[in-house]
Amino acid sequence: MLSIFDLAALLLTLSALFGWLNRRLVRMPHAIGLLVLGLVASLLLVLVDVAFPAQHLYEDLTRALLQIDFTGVVMNGMLAFLLFAGAMNLDLGALRDRAWPVATLAFVGTMISTGIVGLLFWGAAQALGHPIPLAWALVFGALISPTDPVAVISTLKNVKVPQSLEIEMQGEALFNDGIGIVLFTILLGFAAGTGHAVHGVGGLAKLLLQEAGGGLLLGTITGYVAYRAMRAIDDFPVEVLITLALVAGTYALAQKLGASGPLAVVAAGLLIGERAPRYAMSDRTQGYVSALWTLIDEVLNSVLFLLIGLEVLVLRFQASGLVLAACAVPIVLVSRLIAVATPILLFRRVQALSIRNVPFLTWAGVRGGISVALALSLPDDPAKSAILAATYAVVLFTIIVQGSTLGLVARRTLKRTVDETAG
Repeated sequence: MLSIFDLAALLLTLSALFGWLNRRLVRMPHAIGLLVLGLVASLLLVLVDVAFPAQHLYEDLTRALLQIDFTGVVMNGMLAFLLFAGAMNLDLGALRDRAWPVATLAFVGTMISTGIVGLLFWGAAQALGHPIPLAWALVFGALISPTDPVAVISTLKNVKVPQSLEIEMQGEALFNDGIGIVLFTILLGFAAGTGHAVHGVGGLAKLLLQEAGGGLLLGTITGYVAYRAMRAIDDFPVEVLITLALVAGTYALAQKLGASGPLAVVAAGLLIGERAPRYAMSDRTQGYVSALWTLIDEVLNSVLFLLIGLEVLVLRFQASGLVLAACAVPIVLVSRLIAVATPILLFRRVQALSIRNVPFLTWAGVRGGISVALALSLPDDPAKSAILAATYAVVLFTIIVQGSTLGLVARRTLKRTVDETAG
């Protein structure tokens, strides 16, 4: 059995190797290139194992990957640090100016998409002769509807869009992640028969407010405490440690209190990113803190996308679920289109969201490791195999196809908007 150090060494070595190969030969965006190379390597290992069964390469790597708890690594390890890094680099002033569209997309859009994906996925399963209970179809809707903040922010690094639209997309991805996880937890409880005693829409709204609002409040409090501590000193090693402790401590405390950990670290990251550089950090400290969190973001991002590609080796899909998985891709795209367009049409008088951005926002709905982690965390149930296959199909399609063509879609659909802005 490999030790934790051995597993870390394996993942970092493969990340560096595939990153170098992508840079020299493939030349895809870094995160997408790592996922594609990881996926190709997985499929090649399967073919080698079929051709040369005595080599056991596939079996050895599979055994190593099975030692990694993907859900635990992502949800209780990487996620907190990646969300904080993304939130800390987001312009809070610009986010305030776009607060209405961000809140609309993150809250209203996620709930609309969850319902539509669940109903369409349930209907498709019925039509294909592999029925899934509606409750489990809604669970799939909850885990696949939120755009993945890690994937979205990584994709935006390679695409030029108007600043206001970029803020909307980053803000939506950071906040709808927390909302989606809360919805997933509630709906999974109903599907598995172990849920909270929630009665009606009012009870659901109350629980959402408790977990989401509690997470935002907790993150604001811990972020402010950390900010005051940093302001009281000028010692960059200690201040760097404070930011690390803030992330780990806030996320752990949120889980103990029943609040949303993702939203808590987002709130803390926004506060630190806005106030600390202006009032609490010297230029030297700011340079070290910025470099540290940039490095954390890049390294964890690389390992996460590589893991998504390699995870194919350990997943077990039933052949009967592959057709339904293929159907899930257009289902999620259509649901994303409706979820983005509906709030815009309902609140047209507010003029905060532009109908011209709908095609781009639809195509920019990239999913990633969080959806895979949630799908893998499902308890054993006949519906799990179909949900996992559908989740993986959507994640691979959105990252590889949508992520790599988002620049082209931006040039085609946003040209008029950019021209008007420039004018």
